[in-house]
Amino acid sequence: MSNLLSAISVGALVGLASGYLGSLMVLRRMSLVGDALSHVALPGLALGLMFSFNPFLGAFGALILATVLIWVIENQTKLPTETLVGIFFTLSLAIGLLITPEPELLEALFGDISKTGATEAILAGALSLVAILAGHHIYHKLILGTISEDLAKSVRIPTKKMDFIFLVLVSLIVALGIKVVGTLLMGALVIIPAAAAKNFSKNLRAYANFSALFGLASAVLGIIIAYFTSFPPGPMVVLASALIFFSTLFFKRN
Repeated sequence: MSNLLSAISVGALVGLASGYLGSLMVLRRMSLVGDALSHVALPGLALGLMFSFNPFLGAFGALILATVLIWVIENQTKLPTETLVGIFFTLSLAIGLLITPEPELLEALFGDISKTGATEAILAGALSLVAILAGHHIYHKLILGTISEDLAKSVRIPTKKMDFIFLVLVSLIVALGIKVVGTLLMGALVIIPAAAAKNFSKNLRAYANFSALFGLASAVLGIIIAYFTSFPPGPMVVLASALIFFSTLFFKRN
């Protein structure tokens, strides 16, 4: 039971942060970026498993390295972020599949939050709160930059810096979420709650709040179902988020 409570605690906070940041990704038409970034973490995760250090550190390290390279190359070449993420996504997935030890491959791809200890739970909770608070601080600046980059620059918002910070926050929450749903399914925890919130939110604040709430509900519901059915938690979290999404279609605004 203690493992279940730890898993629920971690899942709730990671789901909350994933949904909140996911609302920005959907608004900025970067939905597939969140999915692709989760695969970028696979080589770092594999190194953690191979050399017996915390896989989260390996995953986050790989994501930060990819984020910096994407940001630098984008500014040098003017290629779209989605294009560069796609390149790193396929490269990282290939490398990760080659070097991930076969016994741990399923855990890397689909996650296993049941093995979360107390220390990991506290760390994941603290970092999720950091991601939420930092995301809240730059939320409206990113929205303004999405509407008009020139307008954002006219009020002295450093759009490139904001984009970089946002990618770092997404990388952080993706690295945390891999423990919940794995590299293969993490994109769903970022995208689906935001898509559900968009169906019936009346304003931007409600949209962000509902997106975070649906992310939390998806993670908690999926973990509880997995515990009582012995199914893997990752797929159950995704199915729970999909259930929420299809339920919101009945309340979709015209």
